[in-house]
Amino acid sequence: MNILMPQLGETVTEGTIAAWHKNVGDKVSKNEILLDVETDKAAIEVPAPEDGIITSIKVDQGKTVDVGVVLAVINGPKEDEGLPVDKNNNQENTTPEASIEEEVDSKENNSVNLSSRVNDSASELSSQLPDNNEIISSDSHYDGNDEKPLKLSPVVRRLLSEYNLDPNIIKGTGRDGRITRSDVLSYTENSDTSSLPSEPVDSSNNLTQVTPNANTIPFDRIRRLTAEHMVRSKATSPHVLQAIEVDFSNVDRARSEVKDDWKTKNGFSLTYLPFISRAVCIALKEYPRVNSSIQQNIQDNDALVLHSTIHLSVAVAISLEALVAPVIKNAEDLTVSGLSRRINELSQKARNGSLSPDDLSGGTYTLSNNGSYGTLMTAPIINQPQIAILSIDSIKRRPVVIQDGDGESLGIRPTGILSQSFDHRAIDGAYSAAFLNKVRSLLEGHEWLNEI
Repeated sequence: MNILMPQLGETVTEGTIAAWHKNVGDKVSKNEILLDVETDKAAIEVPAPEDGIITSIKVDQGKTVDVGVVLAVINGPKEDEGLPVDKNNNQENTTPEASIEEEVDSKENNSVNLSSRVNDSASELSSQLPDNNEIISSDSHYDGNDEKPLKLSPVVRRLLSEYNLDPNIIKGTGRDGRITRSDVLSYTENSDTSSLPSEPVDSSNNLTQVTPNANTIPFDRIRRLTAEHMVRSKATSPHVLQAIEVDFSNVDRARSEVKDDWKTKNGFSLTYLPFISRAVCIALKEYPRVNSSIQQNIQDNDALVLHSTIHLSVAVAISLEALVAPVIKNAEDLTVSGLSRRINELSQKARNGSLSPDDLSGGTYTLSNNGSYGTLMTAPIINQPQIAILSIDSIKRRPVVIQDGDGESLGIRPTGILSQSFDHRAIDGAYSAAFLNKVRSLLEGHEWLNEI
């Protein structure tokens, strides 16, 4: 039976092997966890579809492959007798061509797509992972004895190196006695520092010198993925920042007329965000290059892909230490009311940890709302492969110069700054500025009551 890379959502086309929990030759029971698979923002556990023995592992830990590629082979109870186990095939390197051939062959054999089996766990956002779920790499620690080498996760190895500890002196509490991050930290907290090895720690590969009594916090998976994505984005796209100041008096008038009835009917407040979202969607239809992606070709003949629909990514803080960006599909078809309800729904799912991978994929333009924290202006990083992102900062009553038929006067208006970072490969400053001005004119002049 072939175990295939599952389809984790309608728009998800690939997945990364985060960790293998089983080796070639291991017996597995139905629903026992075989491996962890992760996408850009979510992680799931893939279970065994039936009892059997793992006879082959086709894709190494850390590799990214397309949906449908064969990951491993399990012989079921009726297949086990008389079939050899290829011990040398453990996490072998398989070329994409070989994987594709096996995928085709699997249609004639007893292949299993695990999509339906992982739906329950697909929504689990890996913002916080318990210690016993730390990624286990193929690297092991061997002290020269005849005993089986210890399997150590990258986090544990880093902590052991930083504290200059011998793993053999630490009792592991993880699965099969594996040492977890908490085991190392607990040992350092409970041990007399004088009993620790006195040799200096080699910090030649550590760019940051740790100060005495510093608390080292290893990145969890969502922080690591976010860091990798942000670094890749800055390295890929030449970022340019533009900002406009918007008078939200027109929006406030619409909100004030319906806010009480709205909250009574819907159970949550009508905020500025759906109005801004709607203005962005209208403006994107007029300036479609902002709603695009860059297609990089092997022959260096790059192209700009203009998306026919608007899938609006809205950044949501799960906590002060974790951020996700669920996607409102076909946002151009929704009014302010529809956008408000959808934003609230996705925000609740994000904070409850019930987002599916499909909820997190396919975005074409991103809104990042920092206003609740009182920020004045933010320079956001583009959410690849999109070409632009808009930061929404605090909207407060501020003194402004008002121009009318009688000249100029000083007044107090609710104003805020909208800041857009864009990829200069895709558009120029004039195009971005025209888009932002359209957003502003809509917010300041549109008949918003017709959309609530």
